[in-house]
Amino acid sequence: MRIAYLSSRQTLPGSPNRRTDAFEHDQMVACLDTGFAPHGAEIVPVSWDDEQADWSAFDAALIGSTWDYPDRLGEFLLRLEEIERRTALLNPGALVRWNSRKTYLRELERRGVPTIPTLWLETVDSRAAADAFATLASADLIFKRQIGAGAEGQYRLRKGDPLPAMPEPMMVQPFLPAIAEEGEYSFVFIDGALSHALQKTAAAGDYRIQSTYGGRESAISPPESDRKAAESVLAALDETPLYARVDMVRGADGALLLMELELIEPFLYPLQGDGLGARIYDALARRISTR
Repeated sequence: MRIAYLSSRQTLPGSPNRRTDAFEHDQMVACLDTGFAPHGAEIVPVSWDDEQADWSAFDAALIGSTWDYPDRLGEFLLRLEEIERRTALLNPGALVRWNSRKTYLRELERRGVPTIPTLWLETVDSRAAADAFATLASADLIFKRQIGAGAEGQYRLRKGDPLPAMPEPMMVQPFLPAIAEEGEYSFVFIDGALSHALQKTAAAGDYRIQSTYGGRESAISPPESDRKAAESVLAALDETPLYARVDMVRGADGALLLMELELIEPFLYPLQGDGLGARIYDALARRISTR
């Protein structure tokens, strides 16, 4: 079995402008190699926009560190359609398209998933920002791109702060103190089963938990109530993804709220998940065998 691991040029080794978080790509490839090699299976990192790639030469394509897709979404989705015509794509293109704009959170909320109160703004100007502070009844807001990842183009604004340029459609949420005080929780699922969970905390003075900003993570054994909250998010989907990362934060009442459901190119924290590569191999092999 030969599997393409879809990446970006900036995460592949040898890139002249390699991303500072590309070590996460290396960790995932090493994890997959460990899980796949005993079965004679090969993981081949390939840039998703490689015009020379022969996708039909692979038994499947796993979407990996394609972390430049938010700024090239149309091109990315077209390429996934091409790949899916030639081999198995996981997660599937239709699921990726749905998950690529954060408005998917509205649908999950309608299906009963507890989420953070959110406003959806196609255009952000001073009037829209002032209305957001009033509507959300908060003097401390987070503005995020509706199509974005890694906290890029994200702003924490307090009432009265100058408004930065935000040319893209944005989502606005109240800042939750728990993200800075307690951190964010991530639950990694493989084929619908919980693989491992972790707590991610920000560097002192920050609230962003990504490694680029000094964030740290540690493995946890979540209490049953937290595990069930994460499982309820996957239960709201029409299909079970091969891989999913459910990112949650604790609300004022102590219950977890969904921040993001990552189904496209999430880092799956292999250092905190013993046996992750083998679990992915088993799940992928099952899916390929039933095609």
